[in-house]
Amino acid sequence: MKEINIDTWNRKQHFYHFVALKNPFFAVTVPVDVTNAYRKSKKSGKSFFVRYLHDCMKAINKVENMRYRIREGRVFDVGKVDASATIMREDNTFGFSWIPFDFSYDIFYENFLEEKVRVQTDHKLYPPINGDNCIHCSVMPWFNFTSQKEPVSGKMESIPELSFSGVVTTDNKKSMNVAISVNHALVDGYHVGLFVKLFQQYLDE
Repeated sequence: MKEINIDTWNRKQHFYHFVALKNPFFAVTVPVDVTNAYRKSKKSGKSFFVRYLHDCMKAINKVENMRYRIREGRVFDVGKVDASATIMREDNTFGFSWIPFDFSYDIFYENFLEEKVRVQTDHKLYPPINGDNCIHCSVMPWFNFTSQKEPVSGKMESIPELSFSGVVTTDNKKSMNVAISVNHALVDGYHVGLFVKLFQQYLDE
């Protein structure tokens, strides 16, 4: 983890402008092609969700501004971002998870399986590990959507919020929409664009 020197940061004016606003967040919803990721998951017999979540997390961790967090008015690069995803239970409620990120898919998959068991057996809403070095994400596989709004706790909230829609098949191509909400004091449209481009590249591999 390293602190960003706001005084020498090329986004100093942008940071102070947006951090002073009552609602400094902006959100977009973008489509991604998941044809190859879906095919790979079905061939392996493993979770499609974990497949695209891992690709998403690789992209998040590669974009520096997505790793920035605001702590007591200061900005830090947290270095590594884990996944805090909602996981469903048999009673149709959910629990928040904490899935340690690793660039290795196999390691990440095992981390997910371990956390899935915990969420589905202890019935607590929050994970034993908590912090801001994560993204908050959820999936709504029951339907497609073209926009979505995440709840936030306040204007100093700086954790990116993502939500994934159901999959739509058109002309043998599978796609889904991804909603992402970020704090504009830290992240611009340019950085979201970098994330989307990388995410699609990883999905296509």
